Amino acid sequence: MRAVQVAAFGGPNVLTVADVPAPKPGAGEVLVQLARAGINFIDVYMRSGVYAKSDTYKTPLPMTIGMEGAGTVAAVGENVTNWKVGDRVAYCLVRGSYADFAIVPAWKLVPVPDDINFDVATALMLQGSTAHYLTHSAFPLQPGQNCLVHAGAGGVGQILIQLAKLRGATVIATVGSEDKARIATERGADHCILYRTEDFRERVKEITGGKGVNVVYDSVGRDTIHASIRCVARRGLCILYGASSGVVSSIEPIELAEAGSVFFTRPHLADYMANADEIQARANDLFNAVRDKRLTVVIDQVLPLEKAGKAHEVIEARETRGKLLLAMS
Repeated sequence: MRAVQVAAFGGPNVLTVADVPAPKPGAGEVLVQLARAGINFIDVYMRSGVYAKSDTYKTPLPMTIGMEGAGTVAAVGENVTNWKVGDRVAYCLVRGSYADFAIVPAWKLVPVPDDINFDVATALMLQGSTAHYLTHSAFPLQPGQNCLVHAGAGGVGQILIQLAKLRGATVIATVGSEDKARIATERGADHCILYRTEDFRERVKEITGGKGVNVVYDSVGRDTIHASIRCVARRGLCILYGASSGVVSSIEPIELAEAGSVFFTRPHLADYMANADEIQARANDLFNAVRDKRLTVVIDQVLPLEKAGKAHEVIEARETRGKLLLAMS
């Protein structure tokens, strides 16, 4: 089978398509014939070596990357009774989806309803689940609260805005251009800040009457985090869940006190997808929201597997306006 592999940490150029033996499922595992794989910043972190020391997301070299996918069950291993060949499935947080086939623990799979296509199902796995845990678990938004969403026109950002609105929150989004502001507004953002020409900290204070927001969802990292902390209302929460501008090296505790005794967290999605029930509950919420037309999933580009390097260039340049996918056929 074809698999996009990394032999040494580096830029998009280290991604190479190799011909490797198709794996066989062991006990408790399922072999999935992939139709789509999602492109996410976690793949960039793995490829570049940012997660080289991570215990949660291990990156042994050489490795096949990709952390979400959708397709059909091709084979099942011993003791797997809840899946059969031909079932439509999707998953995330199992490395190896940039390939024709992938081995996935049976408990991490969710069934894909017939009325949800594989493009949407893939997008709802890692990015959708991220937006879901951020708005429902890490900081369960309540009606009347407000939040700041960085990168509002990106794949996670667009879903995050919509889920925040469904929970009754006021959403302030940062974006990089007028075109992206239009996208974020279409998804439901109440206010858009053009971070390239406006001081988002000052604009947040202006919009909130000086109080700040209940929670900041920051996926940008190094370029924004210190100002993000200062956007939080007294005893509110700043959530750093990505680093598209670079890794945040440190936060001084006194910074949190001076900002208003605010809280700070840097979560992993894996800790909010800890068991099959939790995974399935998030997928059910997301699939139902799409089915009821309460959630719109925008697919930006679908590229062939061989264009994985190009896909990484696009996401690192922050040029996405929705979900980036790889197609296996």
